[in-house]
Amino acid sequence: MTSTDEVVHEIDTDSFIPFMRKVSRCEDSLRELRLMWRLIESSAKMNCPEEAHSILPMMAATREGFQRLEADLVQSLVAESLGEVMREIGTQARHVIDILVRNLYERTADVGFLATDPVLCRLAAGLDDDAETVRARLRQYRSKYTVYDDILILDTQGRVLARIDDSMPLVESQDALIEQTLRSPRHVETFRASDLRPGQRHALIYSQRLLHPVTGEAVGVLCLSFAFDDELQGIFQARGAQQGRSLALLVDASQQVLASSDPLWIGVGIKVPGNLSGAAQLWTHSGRTYLVQTIAAAGYQGYPGPPGWKGQVMVPVELAFQSRARSSVDSLPPAIIQGLLGHARQFCPPLHDIVTAADTIRRVVWNGQVMTGGQREDAQRLAAVLEQIGETGARTNEVFSHSIRDLYHTVLSAALRDSEFLSQLLVDLLDRNLYERANDCRWWALTPELRNLLADVKLGIAGDADVLRANAILAQINGLYTVYSRLVVYDTSGRIVAASHERLANGTSAIGQSIDAQALAAVLALRGPQAYHVSPWQASALSDDAPTYVFHAAIRAPEGAQSANAAPVGGIGIVFNSAEELTAMLAGAQPGAERNCTVFVDRTGLVLASSSARAERAGLQIAAGSRLALPARMLQLAPGQSESRAMVHAGHYCIVGCSVTQGYREFRANHDAPDAVLALSFTSFGAVLADAEAAVLRRTTQLLGDSVGNVQEPAMGTGREMATFFIDARPFAVHAACVLEALPASAITAVSAGRLPYCLGTLARRSQGQVTGYAWVFDLGHVLRGTPSTITAQSQVIVIEQGGRRIGLLVSDLLGVQHFAARRFAAAPRMHGGAPAIVGEIIQAQQADGTGLLVQCLDIAALMQLLQTCAANQRQAAEALQSQQYGTPENEETFA
Repeated sequence: MTSTDEVVHEIDTDSFIPFMRKVSRCEDSLRELRLMWRLIESSAKMNCPEEAHSILPMMAATREGFQRLEADLVQSLVAESLGEVMREIGTQARHVIDILVRNLYERTADVGFLATDPVLCRLAAGLDDDAETVRARLRQYRSKYTVYDDILILDTQGRVLARIDDSMPLVESQDALIEQTLRSPRHVETFRASDLRPGQRHALIYSQRLLHPVTGEAVGVLCLSFAFDDELQGIFQARGAQQGRSLALLVDASQQVLASSDPLWIGVGIKVPGNLSGAAQLWTHSGRTYLVQTIAAAGYQGYPGPPGWKGQVMVPVELAFQSRARSSVDSLPPAIIQGLLGHARQFCPPLHDIVTAADTIRRVVWNGQVMTGGQREDAQRLAAVLEQIGETGARTNEVFSHSIRDLYHTVLSAALRDSEFLSQLLVDLLDRNLYERANDCRWWALTPELRNLLADVKLGIAGDADVLRANAILAQINGLYTVYSRLVVYDTSGRIVAASHERLANGTSAIGQSIDAQALAAVLALRGPQAYHVSPWQASALSDDAPTYVFHAAIRAPEGAQSANAAPVGGIGIVFNSAEELTAMLAGAQPGAERNCTVFVDRTGLVLASSSARAERAGLQIAAGSRLALPARMLQLAPGQSESRAMVHAGHYCIVGCSVTQGYREFRANHDAPDAVLALSFTSFGAVLADAEAAVLRRTTQLLGDSVGNVQEPAMGTGREMATFFIDARPFAVHAACVLEALPASAITAVSAGRLPYCLGTLARRSQGQVTGYAWVFDLGHVLRGTPSTITAQSQVIVIEQGGRRIGLLVSDLLGVQHFAARRFAAAPRMHGGAPAIVGEIIQAQQADGTGLLVQCLDIAALMQLLQTCAANQRQAAEALQSQQYGTPENEETFA
């Protein structure tokens, strides 16, 4: 055994960037852009200080804002990339310990029930001496519960009376667990080296004392040896370390490795550093630096798991951030990506802050371009600076868009993986759970008392005492195996002759009632003790009208139980308590996740179970018994397959992970197991945004101006400088000379409704931190389309001046400031009637991809006149109404 040198490093951005290629490239691009803005500012100060006086504050504000945003972007990219890895390996570590603990919980019930078996007890008590019959019975048990590698019967001195593993000769054991078990009324769980399993480094043994059938004294010990290494390798391989990048471990309380997914990398017995806090720290082991997640056992059904056992996953930092398979984010509909981004404040506040900061810088650049738009003809020395501002502004938008896209792709990719991993964990839990149910019904069908009872029933000689004894046996089993709501035994006619919980929900007795005819026919047709039948998912009186699975096995006459051709004398039905067990499974897999809900569904989308309380908190109505409208591809996934996607469900943007059951060990989905079940994990990101589609179109619109290299004109004066913006997804323009600035729509102060037509409120204009005046803000979209606009995070207010009046216009987003040649302008079609046309001209513009685009030019004078006319009409109507009631008002403030 080698010791470990544990070193905890202080984490800072610089320590991770060398391992994150995307972040490194982003940092280089941002640094280059920041230097470009500094160079433009310096050039303007040196070459044309007087002409550049008005734009230097804009460039300084851009540079300062850019510097802050650069640091925030890089830090957030590092944090999200790191968080993505930590969540992924944390989920894998939880998978290891949760699956194992649930498996071991079943073992505690197994040993408790098997220790009451009369055949075993009679051998230990010396009442029978046919050890071969007992060995045959133990092999029957092992054929059902294949998780054991040996089963032993010992007397009180440790002498071996019977065992099934003949490869390890053992006559007598000196293990201290024998004495400990004889003194304990409960089972004993032992994990260490034991002479019961010679030659093995360690053995996991569940032992329970055997009692004399008559006196009740302890006469022996039953030992179930769990196939520990085999089970752990199965867990590691089922959802193992991705492409060998990480290492999955089971560790004890002292951080010593009990099992490893790659013993050649880190072997059993090695001590490794742990990270129960989940902190994003670096840990060094044997000269290599790792990210580590350690997850303690959460317990299951009151069983805490072996003391101190934990699941752990370690990934070398140089491999943690390597490129993976292309993310499914790239295939998401753009409107869904945009909608998710619109809710960034809820699921990733740093991303929201960065998007907001980037929009602020875009607005600063747009204002700077507006400010300098009218100077191109009058300041030739400034022309080169203005050209650089235009080009660098476009490059800034491009870099911001790319960097922000990288950030939210990282965030969404992590959410997609988390959701898929969770659904995989759920199907693994379900497969293993139902495997146990199939084992239980087949083994209990071999119970001698039940076989004798049904044989007597068939002969008509069964008495009340026999039925009471059978009821007691079923009640004892049900007391140990609480996952069942009821156990019943029935004869070949389907009539129930014994039950664990006799009273049904409707108040009648289960005894005397009949099981489903289809189930009876299937049970009577079963061949051999390994066969079983599972009813379809449905409600019945036996399940107290709750839909569930009922597992059945044939009970054969005592002398023919091992013959595949022996006719059954009846059967046993065990009713799975799905309402509680499936719901607990869903709730326990992801504790504390407020925006997440999980469900089990069948191939038709019927919800079998749901974490409904979480669904309601997440704004999703997913109740058991309802049917989900899911994509056909998802419902048709093959057994064992999984996927994740972003989609709209119940009016919410959701990340949905889906996995399909595939069975466990010999309990396979394509044989005797129930029909495939799908586990789904829904994570709600917020309600659908009506503006998402338009926002996508806005982000993909890139106009080329004739002054930026598209069409060079000999005389700049033959064109016009236009400030462009959006209403919904449609581009509009106004002459740059009439634009004062753009401000965020969040700065609007609301006023009383109905004050002025289309008016939203007022906006304070500032200079050097001081308020210099106010402007009324009007909803331009409302004017143009006839319905009020929805203010979003991208909404802006453009302040314009015309004829000495200043007003603000609410627009959906800013586009740019471009110079268009005169030949691109054409008069807009005139409307019928004498009303002035708000759209006076059309610009036949061109986009960066070469496609044409029509831009509508607003006639600001006509717009002002329309607003004044509407205000006057409203005022006159109000005055007329008021004069009828109260007389003529005085000193009323008006827009006109």
